[in-house]
Amino acid sequence: MARRIYLDNAATTMLCKEAFSAMKPYLFTKYGNASSLHAFGREAHEALEMARFSVAKALNAGKDEIIFTSGGSESDNLAIIGAALANKNKGNHIITGAFEHHAVLNTCKYLETQGFRVTYLKPDRQGIIQPSELKKALTNSTILVSIMHANNEIGTIQPISEMAKLAHEKGALFHTDAVQSVGKIPVDINNLGVDLLSLSAHKFHGPKGIGCLYIRKGTNLVPQIRGGSHENGLRAGTENVAGAVGLATALEVGIKHMKKEMARQTALRNRLVKEVLKIRGAWLNGHQTLRLPGNANFGFKYIEGEGMVLLLDSNGIAASTGSACSSHDLSPSHVLISIGLKPEQAHGSLRLTMSRYTTKEEVDYTIRVLPEIIQKLSRMSPLNAREMKRFKGVKESH
Repeated sequence: MARRIYLDNAATTMLCKEAFSAMKPYLFTKYGNASSLHAFGREAHEALEMARFSVAKALNAGKDEIIFTSGGSESDNLAIIGAALANKNKGNHIITGAFEHHAVLNTCKYLETQGFRVTYLKPDRQGIIQPSELKKALTNSTILVSIMHANNEIGTIQPISEMAKLAHEKGALFHTDAVQSVGKIPVDINNLGVDLLSLSAHKFHGPKGIGCLYIRKGTNLVPQIRGGSHENGLRAGTENVAGAVGLATALEVGIKHMKKEMARQTALRNRLVKEVLKIRGAWLNGHQTLRLPGNANFGFKYIEGEGMVLLLDSNGIAASTGSACSSHDLSPSHVLISIGLKPEQAHGSLRLTMSRYTTKEEVDYTIRVLPEIIQKLSRMSPLNAREMKRFKGVKESH
């Protein structure tokens, strides 16, 4: 059997066995509608509320502050549009990051067509948005700030608690897209101080198609999916009971292994970074240490990211050039452009992301294979050939 190594865990993760086992009864035998009054419905409702309680406990939140959604994108939409519409009488200014996931960026762009003003804060060269930049952008008309907890491409972890405090001082709500961080690093609602937080199960070995929005008690939102009175009237539609059970179980397991996994994946990541940076023309995108344990994002001079991904794939290694939602978009990464890279530099990016199931042997194999791939693509690059020709010309003139 050909070797298969999965290093694209920021895009999605394998469903863990514990979550699958927990979900099975609610797919085959306890399949009732959680809104039904009969025994099938009651047992489904009980499972849904137990899952809600479990997620709330994991985040240090209240049970009634958790709303189940279809995933990160829906959670972001409900948080941002819902908060904007609920608070439009107080102001029309929203602040977000230039490097946010498109679920946030495109939602903010939509709100601009509805009369809201949006300020897009740029991170620094290491991928961190400085609280001082947020402080300068806040105005009396700011109603919402949305900054992601950890970036999906370069893995940088943001100073959310400091920024949430600044937003609250101006009377603005604070939302964070924590899709990449929940289940991987500690996420405590009270420590972060946020009003709204999005998460998605398939990023931490849960099932696809299920997520949550944490809504701090007393925070008003306008629903985006109307119908029945499900999820406290904020998200209509028959509840995905099996998905909610799988999400809660995967999060419980992730937290159980978190301390050990953070140390293990950080060690693997550091080894990967150390060895890859030995390749001529390679650099690391994002902060050296203030990043998710399993995230490494590299740039290579005169190399196309798509070429790297395809050649790695032919060697049995799954990787990406950036966000999975933009994998078929040939424009340079907006995240890398936002931290100051030129388009030709951003095109040469490679994201390698690990999980609880990534082994040292898999990382070592990638370290062995990657230099040959870079060397091959470098020889093929017209830009590199031009550079070498120019270099030789300068050398010969001496």
